[in-house]
Amino acid sequence: MGQTTSTVNDGARLLHPVAVSGEKWVNLADEIEISGDRDYTKEIPDECLASVFHFLAGSDRRHCSLVSKRWLRVEGQSRYRLSINAKAEIVSWIPSIFERFDSVTKLALRCDRKSISLNDDALMIIAVRCRNITRLKLRGCREITDLGMAALAQNCKSLKKLSCGSCTFGAKGMNAVLDHCTTLEELSIKRLRGIFEAAELISAGAASSSLKSICLKDLVNGQSFEPLVIGCENLKTLRISRCSGDWDRVLQTIGNGKRSLVEIHLEKLQVSDVGLLAISKCLNVEILHIVKTPECSNLGLVSVAQSCKQLRKLHIDGWRINRIGDEGLIAIAEHCLNLQELVLIGVNATHLSLMAIAANCRKLERLALCGSVSIGDSEIACIAAKCVALKKLCIKGCAISNVGIEALAWGCPNLVKVKVKKCKGVSSRVMDWLQERKASLIVNFDTACEMELLDASGSDVGGQESGMDFSMMREQVVIPDGRANSTWRLALSRAKLGFFASRNLVPCTFSRRSNDESSSSSNC
Repeated sequence: MGQTTSTVNDGARLLHPVAVSGEKWVNLADEIEISGDRDYTKEIPDECLASVFHFLAGSDRRHCSLVSKRWLRVEGQSRYRLSINAKAEIVSWIPSIFERFDSVTKLALRCDRKSISLNDDALMIIAVRCRNITRLKLRGCREITDLGMAALAQNCKSLKKLSCGSCTFGAKGMNAVLDHCTTLEELSIKRLRGIFEAAELISAGAASSSLKSICLKDLVNGQSFEPLVIGCENLKTLRISRCSGDWDRVLQTIGNGKRSLVEIHLEKLQVSDVGLLAISKCLNVEILHIVKTPECSNLGLVSVAQSCKQLRKLHIDGWRINRIGDEGLIAIAEHCLNLQELVLIGVNATHLSLMAIAANCRKLERLALCGSVSIGDSEIACIAAKCVALKKLCIKGCAISNVGIEALAWGCPNLVKVKVKKCKGVSSRVMDWLQERKASLIVNFDTACEMELLDASGSDVGGQESGMDFSMMREQVVIPDGRANSTWRLALSRAKLGFFASRNLVPCTFSRRSNDESSSSSNC
């Protein structure tokens, strides 16, 4: 708008310092020659420039690489993490990619389901050019076979972490990695489709002494990994989820010799009290997750509580089959005095067990009670009175009312956050009162129940009836299950219509419209 653009020389002229000598003004620009084309970053060493790049996000780094050839070179040589869309079309670009990024130690290769992934030849090229790689993640690389994994294992012997998901190589490729990567510490396998019922077993191999963490998920023939789990001498973390087979025998073998286990996750497995009794022999266990294992009962949990006295975190999803209850939880309260986190889902605990936990577990900081019809106001009042160290509390789908929430205002002095969801007896009024009572407390309340009550008078199809789960946080509607847009939009519009109808706004609208129509007809 009428302004002229300033040049580099103009900027330099404006920034010339001026000094006073006696009564004479001296322009220091006469003494110092300033060049507008000078690149001051040339004086910065490459190491310092690389350190600056490490503080930038990925998009900012890409922009910086366009500044000059030197910045392009330094940015490529200082990048240690790289994620590639591993489609077959990029095979011809792989040499040039890793010629620029020649210092990569953490690599992720991802391919979507609708595309063809890179093959063994491409993985061989990557393995030769990235011999110093320590972390590798493969997602959806369905064209990689045992040959490609064998080439990777022979060239990348410094590998410490390997994560594979939705791949199709088999036991031979897995064994090749375990035989050659002697420093492998973490192994995560999910939906490995190359492991069949008649496949060879997978053993720990040369990584038996270095492996510290194993995660197995969604494996049709998970029993093929039994020798691997048993053969790891220094295993600390074991996560097994949705894997077929009888895992009691594996846990029995582990319990007889694995004293190093610290963390165990069991989810949707064929595990019984026999397996929990084997876990009780691992005296150093601190974190235990028992999720949807219907054959586990109070008997197994009592054995764990009596032996694993260092337990800090316990998650139990009882699947509402009432096999784990007060008996097992009372044993936890009596023996696991260092408990800091307790999550109970579908476990019908009463004030007897919760009172014991609140009285004995004085270090309890995080507590979640979900889907339990036996937890009411008396249980919440007990928690408020006894759990002095409690910082975070989550209550979902329990039979509590405003009375239980009011008890929190007079107890739990260290409480930082409370979340209440799907508790029909709790109103927003008492939650607002609790927020005012404790100003520093973060309150997260789901008002879906109130919306359903308002919706009942004016709408035939509410949020719950349409199969949706509406979670309203501070008047923000969240659709957590991510269904089709058309479905939830229709349900949301109906829910809103019912809400307004309960406040007599919809009848007013219809009456106004009818009056307008009558007046217009009379005019005709």
